[in-house]
Amino acid sequence: MTDSLLKPRTLDSFSLANKVCVVTGAARGLGLEFCRAFIGSGCTTLALLDLRASELDQAVQDLLDYSAESWGIKQGDLKVIGLPCNVTSEADVIAAMNSVIDAFGHIDVVVASAGIVENYSALDYPTERHKLLFDINVNGVFYTAREAARRMIPRKSGSIILIASMSANIVNVPQLQTPYNASKAAVKHMASSLAVEWAPHNIRVNSLSPGYMLTKLTRTILEEDKELKDTWEKMTPMKRMGDPEDLAGAVVFMASDASKFMTGSEIRVDGGYCAI
Repeated sequence: MTDSLLKPRTLDSFSLANKVCVVTGAARGLGLEFCRAFIGSGCTTLALLDLRASELDQAVQDLLDYSAESWGIKQGDLKVIGLPCNVTSEADVIAAMNSVIDAFGHIDVVVASAGIVENYSALDYPTERHKLLFDINVNGVFYTAREAARRMIPRKSGSIILIASMSANIVNVPQLQTPYNASKAAVKHMASSLAVEWAPHNIRVNSLSPGYMLTKLTRTILEEDKELKDTWEKMTPMKRMGDPEDLAGAVVFMASDASKFMTGSEIRVDGGYCAI
């Protein structure tokens, strides 16, 4: 065989080279993992939005180190900016998107990843916490998607990915989290509705629904509750929790031209949880 046949090959349509990508909730967790996946797929222009301003600088540095160590990207060839943004504030989201345009000229891909989960019984859920959860998980996602679309429509091109959850499709047990489940169902249907509305502008909107993922935060929680981890794993047909890297292929596919005829769809990455 020739050397060219021995080398791994990927369809060019999966490449994110020359695309400007924006991720909310990007300072840690799944949002930061999405940024890593984009860099690994050729993106060299990236904006991180997060409420945690103190963590943004470290996240940006982590991505610069990762790109150099893992992909040999030279300093200066990767353009990454961190922008403090409270997604519950419409004004904040508008300002952040304007800053991305000022820095990079346009936006190709937006991932609305900012979100929270809390566990209370429905009867005991504090009203202010309930309102905050919906403000972040639903209103914040809507502001993000809308302001992204406003900047994509003039170019007749763009991919918007809303991070839902398998909880949009099932009721999680044993933990109690009715408002969270409802918020993610709203995000899933929001993606479908916006997809139809913006399809004439060639703006694609899809939702990505992770199952139980072993992020740094969930690892810390489950270290103190081994029984809960065992329960989650037993209820998942693949008998394990997902690693954040398990979402990389799906999010790159949705962001890239490889999915250019897909809109209004949900991709579940849940180890088969929703299939039973």
